[in-house]
Amino acid sequence: MTDPLHQELLELAREAAARAGELLRDGRPADLAVAATKSSPIDVVTEMDLAAEKLITTLIAGRRPEDGFLGEEGASTEGSSGIRWVIDPLDGTVNYLYGLPTWSVSIAAEQDGETVAGAVVAPMRGEAYHAVRGGGAWATGAWEGERELTCRPSPPLDQALVSTGFNYVAEVRAHQAEVARHLVPRLRDIRRGGSAAVDLCDLAAGRLDGYYERGLHPWDLAAGDLIAREAGALTGGRPGDRPSWDLTVAATPGVFEPLQRLLEDHGAWHD
Repeated sequence: MTDPLHQELLELAREAAARAGELLRDGRPADLAVAATKSSPIDVVTEMDLAAEKLITTLIAGRRPEDGFLGEEGASTEGSSGIRWVIDPLDGTVNYLYGLPTWSVSIAAEQDGETVAGAVVAPMRGEAYHAVRGGGAWATGAWEGERELTCRPSPPLDQALVSTGFNYVAEVRAHQAEVARHLVPRLRDIRRGGSAAVDLCDLAAGRLDGYYERGLHPWDLAAGDLIAREAGALTGGRPGDRPSWDLTVAATPGVFEPLQRLLEDHGAWHD
């Protein structure tokens, strides 16, 4: 049976993600101004990004003032309840700026350091994904009602469709491209969607066989990682490790280990 607290956290995450998604979708100006830059000129933070995080943190803090926050756009408070919200108000900023549909709002709730609830909303897809620990992964979209998510049956690695992402720093991207060059002949193909949260949800929904990326922050993967695992996927980092900045790997059970081993062999965990 789902913990009532975890269910409460999930419903709040879903509400906040939906409201932030509506703000981003409906409020995007045609001449979107750039508020600041991140780690390189390619990676931009928009005014809407900042507004979405403020909406989320204000809503959650109003309901649960003792909770902590960790957010991409600067929200960072310890809290005293043992609950921390891990927030990416706009995952896929460059897609959003260019008017591409693969961007999302990602919100996870941690209890004592473990993710217990997560919600990801992809407004331009008309899809929302959510999971609570031990309760499976679910989605709403163009279909009727909620659909329980299950990752697809595992193919041989050479028939696996795998998604990845690339860092915004040129030197790191060059190494990542070299890793991808080695992987392409050994897979069905590689995709690059531009939103880690959406990639993990696509894995959960059976649209991918695997996903890997170096350089993810906690807010990039917290909700999507839980959703993927609750749909039956395996997630980790380097062999024996949890997902981290060094490497995140997620895949169907039969693809996970050979993909992880291939990434280890080709140094996907370093620059």
